[in-house]
Amino acid sequence: MNSISWIGKKVSDPMPQAIEEEQTTHRTMQVVNHISSLIENGTLQPGDKIPPEREFARSLKISRASLRTGIGYLAAMGVMKIRHGVGTFVADGPPEFGKTSMSLMSALHGFQSWQMFEARIILESHVAALAAERGKDDHHAALAEEVADMFAAIESPSDYLIHDLMFHRIISQASGNPILAAIIETITTALYDSRRKTVEHSIDLRESAEMHRELYRAIRAHKPQEAHNLMEQHLRMAQSAQGMERPHGRKPSPGSSRKKSSPSASAA
Repeated sequence: MNSISWIGKKVSDPMPQAIEEEQTTHRTMQVVNHISSLIENGTLQPGDKIPPEREFARSLKISRASLRTGIGYLAAMGVMKIRHGVGTFVADGPPEFGKTSMSLMSALHGFQSWQMFEARIILESHVAALAAERGKDDHHAALAEEVADMFAAIESPSDYLIHDLMFHRIISQASGNPILAAIIETITTALYDSRRKTVEHSIDLRESAEMHRELYRAIRAHKPQEAHNLMEQHLRMAQSAQGMERPHGRKPSPGSSRKKSSPSASAA
């Protein structure tokens, strides 16, 4: 056992965990950088499907788990599009890597969960209202697709998280304000970095998917106040639900599975 002694007490040595997290981050960025170079040099074009997971991981000399994490980052950034049962594709019109929120993520590392939710509630409720006022048919179609993908990914929290974050990014784009959209993109990218480590503990994603569907309908119906209220309600419920998540391996307490006693869960 790795331990260090301090005033006669043994405590766990945090170094191995820190080293492991650093290595995981390195492998993830290896995936991000490799795919970005393929897009920048024209090897991968918008709409192209990336190689099968096993083959791609072998070519990069990394594990499939590390590859999935890297793909998750790119999907959360809107660079890749995951289609369940079909594959992973380069999104139409992906952003230029040098201008994405990746360069701003360091400013958000180490945030407290309540700080993130406070910022999101203030920003995203107003952004949702703007999306209801200004959103166009292509935004509505994209939101509908992400809602459908969320319902399809209910049994796969890690996939659900990606579609959840994409849903919020599309709303920010529908607001018609590129400054707000850039801020939300920064937040969602940083949120993926934090949330992917705990999302498997989510309790009930179906209620979350239904809440997203209600929000989509309000935006499509051009109801700004309703969209504002639903977004705020959704984020407050998500904050409460994430606080109730069970650590991996812990059994639920008696009665904890009753819906009336627990708020709607959410990946993001």
